[in-house]
Amino acid sequence: MEVTEVRVFPVDEEKLRAYVTITFDRCFVIRDLKIIQGPSRLFVSMPSKKRRDGTYKDIAHPINNEARRMIEGRIVAEYQRVLAEREGQRALGGE
Repeated sequence: MEVTEVRVFPVDEEKLRAYVTITFDRCFVIRDLKIIQGPSRLFVSMPSKKRRDGTYKDIAHPINNEARRMIEGRIVAEYQRVLAEREGQRALGGE
């Protein structure tokens, strides 16, 4: 399985840093992942659905830690790239 595209949509909220869409093997997409600022680091929250009892259940998620680390690593790296690009544009007088 290969991550073929990561699209990051930064937001300006307290802990929520961005929404993410990720594509695997150019044929399967997952939308509405979230980049959250945790107490010590950024982490990726999988898309979830609110249940009748008020709790949330992931509707798509990695089955093992290796897959989770790979996905999270790609997403956080793209998020950092997007932020650096935005800062560069601001420094040049854009945005």
